[in-house]
Amino acid sequence: MAPTQTFSRRLLRWFDQHGRKDLPWQRDTSPYRVWVSEIMLQQTQVRTVIPYYERFMTRFPDVEALAAAPTDEVLHLWTGLGYYARARNLHRAAQQVCEQHGGEFPASVEALETLPGIGRSTAGAIASIAFQQRAPILDGNVKRVLARHQGVAGWPGETAVHRALWQLAEQYTPKTRVADYTQAIMDLGATLCTRSRPRCEQCPLQADCSARAEGRQADFPGKKPRKVLPVRDTVFLIVRDAAGDVLLQKRPPSGIWGGLWCFPELADAADAGNWCLDRFGREPATICAGTAFRHTFSHYHLDIQPLQAQLDATPAAIMAASDQLWYKMAQPPQIGLAAPVARLLATL
Repeated sequence: MAPTQTFSRRLLRWFDQHGRKDLPWQRDTSPYRVWVSEIMLQQTQVRTVIPYYERFMTRFPDVEALAAAPTDEVLHLWTGLGYYARARNLHRAAQQVCEQHGGEFPASVEALETLPGIGRSTAGAIASIAFQQRAPILDGNVKRVLARHQGVAGWPGETAVHRALWQLAEQYTPKTRVADYTQAIMDLGATLCTRSRPRCEQCPLQADCSARAEGRQADFPGKKPRKVLPVRDTVFLIVRDAAGDVLLQKRPPSGIWGGLWCFPELADAADAGNWCLDRFGREPATICAGTAFRHTFSHYHLDIQPLQAQLDATPAAIMAASDQLWYKMAQPPQIGLAAPVARLLATL
């Protein structure tokens, strides 16, 4: 095992020469800006996050602005970034910071972990980068670096493996330059110690890396046990009125696509005519099936059959409900859309 000081010293020396220091959230560093970036970067690459982050900061420059915003607007700015529970938790956490902490983020890892959507690693990143506190982190990049360097076998989702990696993260986190070290070990995993084709010859830790010595970089960290994902089916009913606008319904606040706007869903395409008759008092003038496609979640596949129903007039009564709206194609409202809904709207 590499001596603790040697490990961090080599990593920081590399960071001083090669680390990323001009990412948007590294400018005008604040707990709020670090927090938003850390939530966006969960399971999402830096290059994808940057434009979302910049738009988000332009609209919500501080935690008070985010807390006061309508949920629909927050989800709208998140549309396309995926894992929408992150956006809902971000909004709830901002409100909690304002209501319970006077608009100031708590500085301790323990207090940060009480906020919605903030786990131990995210709390550690905020504490170290924004508050200069010694706090280890263990995101996906760090797991890969530590597992390879120390030859920690097994899938990090297993309790024993997870615990072993946290022990290493704690051991190697230095007492000084904690913000730089936190950024350095994340950068190393993101730029050199990548999942495929790692650039070991440029790595500052190559001399005593177990995986490199054995030529087994691809074996660490261990893979999640594969399982066959179940397949579900649904019909997206794309109802268009005489003006060409599209009916959308708001999903319940929790669950898949929670709080987002979607097309009405049917179990069977044959139900489309009766569905329209029940709600509008008339059947569609035409019903046309689109090309089916698959949307995959982490725990199942969803096979979607689009079905476009054209009305010959615009119903007057349906808009009384707050969970329904006519999406105006010429002037799209700023609302959160599920990814396959946004995809289909773009084709209309």
